[in-house]
Amino acid sequence: MKVLIVDDEEHVREGIKLLGDWDTHHIESIIEAENGEQAIALIREQKPQIVFTDMKMPNMGGIALLEWMKEHTPHTKTIVVTGYDDYHYMRKAIHFGSTDYILKPVDPSILNDTLTRAVNEWHKEENERKQHNNSYQLINEMKPMYRDRKLTQIINNYVLQNAVYEELGFHSNSEYEVAIIRVDEATIQAFGGDRDLAYFSILNVANELLVEKENGVAFRYLSQKGEIVMIFWDHFSEIKQLLNKLHKEIFLAFNVCCPLAKGRHVESVSVLLESYQTAKDALLASNVLADSCVEFYESAGSLKRGSVLLNLMDYNTKIVEGMQIGKIDAFTTIFDEVKNAVKQANYLSLKELLHIEKEYQLLSEHWLKKYEISYNAQSHYEKALAAFFDVKGRFDFDRYMNRKQREIVRFLNIVKRDKQKNNRDIIYEIEQFLQMNYDRDVKLQEIAERFYLSREYISRKFKQEFQENISDYIVKVRMSKAKSLLKNEQLKIYEVANMIGYQDDKYFRKVFKKLEGLTPNEYRQLSV
Repeated sequence: MKVLIVDDEEHVREGIKLLGDWDTHHIESIIEAENGEQAIALIREQKPQIVFTDMKMPNMGGIALLEWMKEHTPHTKTIVVTGYDDYHYMRKAIHFGSTDYILKPVDPSILNDTLTRAVNEWHKEENERKQHNNSYQLINEMKPMYRDRKLTQIINNYVLQNAVYEELGFHSNSEYEVAIIRVDEATIQAFGGDRDLAYFSILNVANELLVEKENGVAFRYLSQKGEIVMIFWDHFSEIKQLLNKLHKEIFLAFNVCCPLAKGRHVESVSVLLESYQTAKDALLASNVLADSCVEFYESAGSLKRGSVLLNLMDYNTKIVEGMQIGKIDAFTTIFDEVKNAVKQANYLSLKELLHIEKEYQLLSEHWLKKYEISYNAQSHYEKALAAFFDVKGRFDFDRYMNRKQREIVRFLNIVKRDKQKNNRDIIYEIEQFLQMNYDRDVKLQEIAERFYLSREYISRKFKQEFQENISDYIVKVRMSKAKSLLKNEQLKIYEVANMIGYQDDKYFRKVFKKLEGLTPNEYRQLSV
């Protein structure tokens, strides 16, 4: 695995090289560039999996580099490292898909936490890519995957052999239109969380209608998660009617409202992607506050005139003030302004909603790190929104905002608590909790929920403080209690075992001898 560090200051590059825990992640090569131009040349030659980049550099800065990478190396994970705590840069980092945004001087723990997350994400996505590649090799056994892949390539303007078009049932024509069926997380949940079943079921309904008309094909679009694409090559005047019928049949069959959108008419297979993009724009412009379940969206012209994309970053000054005051009242104005802006317009596009949630998650991580509060990573922003959509595709904006308000209240309470006692005190509180509950099976998750800390953080800090992990510590506490109880000759060995949390006295005897060098009976005889 390779890492590229891009910064015009040599001491910064050396600092990152020194602080990074590279061996843990099997990173064998660290290469360096002084600006974006050098970085692009090295990326083309060396193909690093992780790139750390500054934002302000001579010749070509970080924003231009991120933009180039999004287009040419979308699988590479990027981490922005800058001395400017500027939300303009943070917003650009979000837009171009950066894994994280950390500030100079670089904190070693933050650097390595971010590195770990980037490496894990890259490996996860790489495994998914390999699984797809393996699937494609089994064409005869995995025809649906092969078909989806080839049709995805057609949309993306790959030139295929004529025999492949015929095999797919794709009609070479001079005119086409593309439509999208959005399979969002709310739809997946309607199928019990089974993503493959959701795609299979919806595709069956779509292709049955297309076979009947012999005017198109539907497939799972592999270039974009959560989408089924339909390509039409005939009966264009009937497409709207067909999409209306498809929408109704999906709802009647599965009780879910899948958003549909139709793209513009194109006159060549080579520009199918343009028809797809206009359909995508129409989908993103859809109003999630609409009272009724819209059959389909036709063009981005449905975007409300004068609508301005809401940005939480625009409220940065008020957010900073609210954090300094530490009271939820300070955020009331922010919530009211956002609510009023949306309700007055009675319009919130899907694009705006996805953008708001993505910004909210990034801001949350920023403030949690700033106050050095351990936290569990939030789910993907689309998954986080799924719970607020009903079966008709309507978004409950009030409930969503109330949830965010409760999350901020909880965060402020944690900040307040952490100001009153440091983390070392909390670890000793956990130790006292274990001392009082040694006789039952205490799970790490229970401790995490009780003390509002992540399991990983608790395990690491506990071992740092007591030089042993929690499970070994509990065993030692139990053995200490056992030795006291064994001095009472009226208690049988199995009773002592039960009293300290072991239901199996044979296992208790084994553990006791391993730690004390004597069996419980031998220890009792020596103690009398």
